[in-house]
Amino acid sequence: MIDGFDTATFVAATLAEDLGQGGDITSAAVIPAEARLTAVMDSRDAVVVAGLPLAEAFFRALDPACTIETLVAEGQAVPAGADLMRIAGNARALLMAERSALNTVQHLTGIATLTRRYVEAIAGTGAVLLDTRKTLPGLRALEKYATRMGGATNHRLRLDDGVMIKDNHIAVAGGVEPAVRAAKAAGLTGVVVEVDRIDQIEPALAAGADRLLLDNMDVPTLKAAVALVAGRVPTEASGGVRLETIRAIAETGVTYISVGRITQSAPAADVGLDYA
Repeated sequence: MIDGFDTATFVAATLAEDLGQGGDITSAAVIPAEARLTAVMDSRDAVVVAGLPLAEAFFRALDPACTIETLVAEGQAVPAGADLMRIAGNARALLMAERSALNTVQHLTGIATLTRRYVEAIAGTGAVLLDTRKTLPGLRALEKYATRMGGATNHRLRLDDGVMIKDNHIAVAGGVEPAVRAAKAAGLTGVVVEVDRIDQIEPALAAGADRLLLDNMDVPTLKAAVALVAGRVPTEASGGVRLETIRAIAETGVTYISVGRITQSAPAADVGLDYA
């Protein structure tokens, strides 16, 4: 369903966490076993939708015979009050799956919605928004899926998914140039190196860096760095990027802007499931 993510295992583990050993004792006590439920999942806010296929997987895990109509597309921006999904099936089963399904949609939709705000803030500049590895343990593939639904481009997924020489690598290796040369000598390609000072740029390029991550630089310094690089390699601005500052950063001419906040700080969307 989502590349790099085991949906079946996630659904089973999440439902096991919520149901415990005894299952939904409330529904079992007050709802007849044969009762049917028709419900609509809707958004109480304007959002960018993500996670509906996972919600469907939760409902079908407990009622394989339920009928589900998805009313909007993943990545679609919808207004407050929009209906997202219509579900009909065994009442006990659907109510048991409700919280797991909603938690997932609320979290992923929240990420997609915040991501879209960042994407819109840099529209027309040519800069590309990237996510980061600042994700909840175990949920990285899901959260990076949500950033894609919001319009971002995924940065590396794992440590083996790309070479990124950061400040601590540089400190241990003895400097930018020896660190980059060691990576190149190891046969690595696509080497990204973090620099936080202008004077590190030429040594990094001389050693063969394929991309420069310009870390925690203010706007004037970013402009100077981009001018010095002069298109020899792509550049990436990173560190402390906020919605109110990203436009000015993009206008410096950087190729990419990576933002941890779109996964770290996205509030959950207000999505509910109501009896219909």
